[in-house]
Amino acid sequence: MHPFRAAVEAKQWDALPQLLAEDVVFRSPIAHKPYHGRDTVGAILGAVSNVFEDLTYAKEIGGEGDVDHALVFNAKVGGLDIQGCDFLHTREDGLIDEFTVMLRPLKAVTLFAEKMSVQFAAAMEQMAQAHAAAEAAK
Repeated sequence: MHPFRAAVEAKQWDALPQLLAEDVVFRSPIAHKPYHGRDTVGAILGAVSNVFEDLTYAKEIGGEGDVDHALVFNAKVGGLDIQGCDFLHTREDGLIDEFTVMLRPLKAVTLFAEKMSVQFAAAMEQMAQAHAAAEAAK
């Protein structure tokens, strides 16, 4: 089992950033441009944890030692069923350096996008406040 899947299934959302490379690239199903960096992607994953309900992985494609994995999942968003796949690429050190998510069906994805915009804005504000506090402490 991929460590990312294990952490999500254990609801260890705070552990996810440690699985990401510092320069990770995240491609979202609802954004046109990729997101970059461990802190930003960690904030996105935290926001996702607040939007998805009953997330379960149905299938994992890729074995131990493979650099590419596909994690097929099912969840709910506002009572709607949503299906998706996390495509992960890992470096030699095992950290995820590329992360792409695909989702379906459109009605659930639209609701997901609406809910994520609120959660993402809050996560980015919290991250900005934490960085400001760290700079002030220097």
